[in-house]
Amino acid sequence: MTISKSTEVPNVAKLNENIVKIEELSKRLVSALANKRQYDQGLAGPGQDVFIKAAGAYWAEAMSNPAKMIEQQAAYWGKTLEHFAAAQQAMAAELQPEEDAPTDRRFSNPMWQSNPYFNFVRKQYELNADAVERAVDAVEGLEPNDRARLNFFSRQIIDAFAPTNFLATNPDALEKAMETEGQSLIDGLENLVRDIEASEGELLVTLADNEAFKVGANIATSEGGVIFRNRMMELIQYAPQTDKVHATPVVIFPPWINKFYILDLKPKNSLIKWLTEQGFSVFVASWKNPDESYADVGVDTYIEEGYLEAINQVKKATGEKSVNAVGYCIGGTTLAMTLAYLQKKKDKSVKSATFFTTVTDFSDQREFTPFLQDDFVDGIEREVAETGYLDSFFMSRTFSYLRSNDLIYQPAIRSYMLGETPPAFDLLFWNGDSTNLPGRMVVEYLRQLCQKNQFAEGGIELLGETLKLSDVKTPLCAIACETDHIANWEDSLHGVAQMGAKDKSFILSESGHIAGIINPPSKKKYGHYTNTEFGGSADDWREGADFHEGSWWPRWGEWLAKSSGKMIDARMPKEKYGRAPGTYVLGE
Repeated sequence: MTISKSTEVPNVAKLNENIVKIEELSKRLVSALANKRQYDQGLAGPGQDVFIKAAGAYWAEAMSNPAKMIEQQAAYWGKTLEHFAAAQQAMAAELQPEEDAPTDRRFSNPMWQSNPYFNFVRKQYELNADAVERAVDAVEGLEPNDRARLNFFSRQIIDAFAPTNFLATNPDALEKAMETEGQSLIDGLENLVRDIEASEGELLVTLADNEAFKVGANIATSEGGVIFRNRMMELIQYAPQTDKVHATPVVIFPPWINKFYILDLKPKNSLIKWLTEQGFSVFVASWKNPDESYADVGVDTYIEEGYLEAINQVKKATGEKSVNAVGYCIGGTTLAMTLAYLQKKKDKSVKSATFFTTVTDFSDQREFTPFLQDDFVDGIEREVAETGYLDSFFMSRTFSYLRSNDLIYQPAIRSYMLGETPPAFDLLFWNGDSTNLPGRMVVEYLRQLCQKNQFAEGGIELLGETLKLSDVKTPLCAIACETDHIANWEDSLHGVAQMGAKDKSFILSESGHIAGIINPPSKKKYGHYTNTEFGGSADDWREGADFHEGSWWPRWGEWLAKSSGKMIDARMPKEKYGRAPGTYVLGE
């Protein structure tokens, strides 16, 4: 078969062009890696003690019960040889492998089942992963925290070595490279270099198309004005969407680990817009993204210059004596401490409180156990002592590794091996728009709340008072999410049960930390559970709960309206510091 000149020349030209691009990108990659950011190595991985303990326990088990270890190895060897023999036979006879469709969505390409080579690679990986998990499970003599850490980091190793993560053993990537004459690999290398350059020599996968959204233009567009500003926050008042509004205003305190506009993504899924459409006067704190000048800012600063100041400014703007307060995640944890402080001062400025995915009792560290031990926290403490703040990179990386297949490896495969542009997904765009944390605050939060659990056990010293979880006596409603891996719903329920309020409501939404909260009624997607009993365990609560189709927003709206007073003429915001979404959210 001959190739015509008209066909041959473009292919050669494209090949030469791609070679030049590879050389240029390789130089950029080397330069980016050479200029890798410097930080305390305690943040790079666990201390050696966790591996020393695991190795010691494994060796002790091998000495005391060698038959157990030999049995594990023999079983692994037997399965491997059996698998190899079956693969050889299939390849020699050109037989189709046995029907065993994989359930792991990483192996959804039919070639993982039909092609003898890829079928062999997949099955061997599954055997290896199973062998590692069995070996880890068999280790005895470890403390619970050490076992949790060993399980976590061994799982990271298993996931990292999945055949889908390597070009030679990823049929999707190989097929795409052949179809595009290698252009997908060039595009992927460009994406890889871009991400490493953006993260100062580290690898943090871009999850969303950063060019697709602009805050204030096609995201975070609800109408409003910034009515107050200090070093901690801009206070935004949103324009009413009804002629009449409830007299008692709502002030929302988002987490400062991310930016507030998770509550105002697009109009169709904006909780802020929905609240204004229900006749509520809505105010939101937009937190300042801290730098080294915020080294002195602690949890008490957020309470005093954030929560208390915002509440006072909302009262001043509306002429009302009290507000309904809402806290999301760490914003809810700090709201609970603020309520305990107001209780000590006999201040009735907060009429009701709502907690979104909030943990206030940290007795069970769950999936964060690997990162809440002293080796990591000591590393953070040393890092912020030098820099004054914890760079957003570290929190982003930590949260990503909690769901490494979904937030690291699969996005990396799509971006770097398939050469795809990250999706134009508003929620993922917001997720990548993360913020720094003030030095003193992050250490206080990790030491006093997460490690020592002082708020729930004995009390935490803040603003001259000893604040306890039982001091939270404001009527409250808590919304938790069924598959939340950041704020476990059982822990949220456990904290609410310890609060001193007589009037409590607890709603369990389907889905996770974000999708369970940003769940507008129009989607008719996730349902929710309710139960008025708090006396038993989380299992008891769930067993006795009633399931309801659809979003929890309307149910909460009805609850909130009961604490929101009479209807009055709508209040228009005074744009003293400009229009919403303000400047702090833009990093200005």
